[in-house]
Amino acid sequence: MSRSPPRPTRSRPHHVSIDDYDGAEWNSAALGATKRLRADDLLRRLQQRFAPGAFLHHGQGKWYPGEPLPRWAFAAYWRPDGEAVWDDPHLLADETTRSENTAALAECFIRALAARLGLADRWIMPAYEDAFHYLLQERKLPSNVDPLHSELRNPQERARLARLFDAGLDAVVGHVLPLRRKPAGAGKGWTSSPWYLRNGRLYLIPGDSPVGFRLPLDSQPWAAPEDIPAVIEPDPMAERPALPPHRQFVKAVAAVTRQPPAPTPAELAAIAAAERAPVLGESASWIVRTALCVEPREGRVHIFLPPVDTLEDYLEIVTAVEATAAALGTPVVLEGYPPPHDPRLCVVKVTPDPGVIEVNIHPSATWAELVERTTGVYEDARQARLGAEKFMIDGRHTGTGGGNHIVLGGPTPADSPFLRRPDVLRSLVTYWQHHPSLSYLFSGLFIGPTSQSPRIDEARLDALRELEIAFKQIPPEGGCPPWLVDRVLRHLLVDSTGNTHRAEFCIDKLYAPESASGRLGLLELRAFEMPPHERMSLVQQLLLRALVARFWREPYVKPLVRWGTQLHDKWMLPHFIGRDTEDICADLAHHGYELPVEWFAPHQEFRFPLVGDFAVRDVHLELRQALEPWHVLGEEAGPGGTVRFVDSSLERVQVKVTGLTEGRHVVACNGHAVPLQPTGTHGEFIAGVRFRAWQPTSCLHPTIGVDAPLVFDVVDTWNDRAIGGCTYHVAHPGGRNYTTFPVNAYEAESRRLSRFFRHGHTPGNLVAATSLVDPEFPCTLDLRKG
Repeated sequence: MSRSPPRPTRSRPHHVSIDDYDGAEWNSAALGATKRLRADDLLRRLQQRFAPGAFLHHGQGKWYPGEPLPRWAFAAYWRPDGEAVWDDPHLLADETTRSENTAALAECFIRALAARLGLADRWIMPAYEDAFHYLLQERKLPSNVDPLHSELRNPQERARLARLFDAGLDAVVGHVLPLRRKPAGAGKGWTSSPWYLRNGRLYLIPGDSPVGFRLPLDSQPWAAPEDIPAVIEPDPMAERPALPPHRQFVKAVAAVTRQPPAPTPAELAAIAAAERAPVLGESASWIVRTALCVEPREGRVHIFLPPVDTLEDYLEIVTAVEATAAALGTPVVLEGYPPPHDPRLCVVKVTPDPGVIEVNIHPSATWAELVERTTGVYEDARQARLGAEKFMIDGRHTGTGGGNHIVLGGPTPADSPFLRRPDVLRSLVTYWQHHPSLSYLFSGLFIGPTSQSPRIDEARLDALRELEIAFKQIPPEGGCPPWLVDRVLRHLLVDSTGNTHRAEFCIDKLYAPESASGRLGLLELRAFEMPPHERMSLVQQLLLRALVARFWREPYVKPLVRWGTQLHDKWMLPHFIGRDTEDICADLAHHGYELPVEWFAPHQEFRFPLVGDFAVRDVHLELRQALEPWHVLGEEAGPGGTVRFVDSSLERVQVKVTGLTEGRHVVACNGHAVPLQPTGTHGEFIAGVRFRAWQPTSCLHPTIGVDAPLVFDVVDTWNDRAIGGCTYHVAHPGGRNYTTFPVNAYEAESRRLSRFFRHGHTPGNLVAATSLVDPEFPCTLDLRKG
């Protein structure tokens, strides 16, 4: 594998609190009271482990409909060449840092920082909240309501009004320094300019975001579109020179601070031009429209970094910020725009998702790096009181719910194996379609055509035909432009709604020509749930690296399989998933990649836990959890607007029987004969039982009740009697349903064991009813049809 192409691998583990399994922030809510503190703790541990010379950035992440603000996003950035970016980690404030008199400190900070950037402080502006807006909000309140204790419906607006009126509308919120790199031909360094605002004061746009995101940019003097300099992202495919040493940035900042160069006549003329107020109708092309902001907030000094064109410019600003923080002896928080995407800078991100904290690990080029980083993330998460496992309320062991998506690519987009050899991607898609265990063994509970990682052959019936046509457009061994890979497969590797991100093979960052962030040469595999142990995650990543190496040496060109209804019948059972895994391991061994099938036994047991078993008269019956593809229901009115529920009330168990005498013994479930299918081993049979486990308010077939408990009988048809059986309850057998999640694995196991009994078979004469066999689903007994 070490001789195959470069294919850096990284995963996206998701963690939950090990101290609060019941909190909304660790089950459904994206944000919460403790999630930000845990994320900050985890990020600092990861920074100490992987990147001692990194700087931490507290930016904004995704913004979803219904959420008042974009979510926060924490990141650590460092240089892979060993050079530091930030020297003193004590100058990076954490979430618990609190200082006195931060308002005065913030003003001193921005003036000192301007000097280190070679700028005068005359263009620094104080920023205020929009007094007119909030006075209007106050006038709208009832006459008998105190603005400090108003009862506005919106809690964010209520808290904001109370905070502003308590501090006073004339209080300075922060300071703003217009900042931009000097244009080409105007010399080195930075430039600034005054802002001409109608009111003479800088009033911020109302909101709770940092000052830098609330600047009244539309109130600045008009300029023609062609006169406004745009921040252009560098082409990801472009080659970049090595970054200058860190000491060079430090010396450059120190030189400007010690002895600011005297302005040349040309620079004096440029300063005079920048201070000129525009006349009516004139295009104000000289106005600097990006700004660095310093804001005292929550007892900390926050530095808002502006967007810049190059990584070198960004690192120069960061170096100047650290030098200023060291001179004033105050820790700071870096926020605002992140650095431009650049392969010369590594990053680890920690972000919130509903119910979990997501960690984006930096790529690993070698197996040793992958082991070190995966193990380190799991260990640091444990130290931050975060875990990788979760338990359902009935005691079943499950993943955290956020996934463990694995990303493959190259050190740079140009080195990506999927752009150099698109046939490797075609081979992966074909191999995945041939082996359903790759889609289901590592996935979460929600599978099927409407899940977040649907197979390409689960939704549209003609998808495979279209995919076969697309495969013919891909050359056998490279030789096609990178954009062609995206255009050929973009509209096929999608979910049923056309979403490229919610697909089993996500290529929205492979080579989408319309944006630089989409041309990274990355392939994201989304059918991976968060495993509870780091070695289970490593086995998954090792499997993927072995497959890429195998297809690099020998492309996999085979016709696609029309599985049809077998996907949701035969391939929902753990027995066939296990057999398919054995076939994959045998195939890899044949090509020189030894992956013992025993390495996947923990995944098999984690995904398909044992429900219980019993034996009677040489007949052994075993029950295991099986897979069930849930349906997404039609649109309904719900809290906050229109919603679509998922019908998770259906479950499936696998029945595996050995020692049966054909023609004599029948297995019945709730009186219906189970359609046992031979496995190829003498006396061994297998089947699935699908049933409604609970009754939600909105579901498919709402008039069909709950089928639980499930009573399994081994029926002797020669005597028409049940010779033994067992009972499986999907909830507490005594009706005392649990109200909290298990606190640990021991309590979870006790809940599982309490729901299975090796007794309770049907007494007296028993003639099993005719099996409810569906010719399209021959392996499944669907109790809803009875």
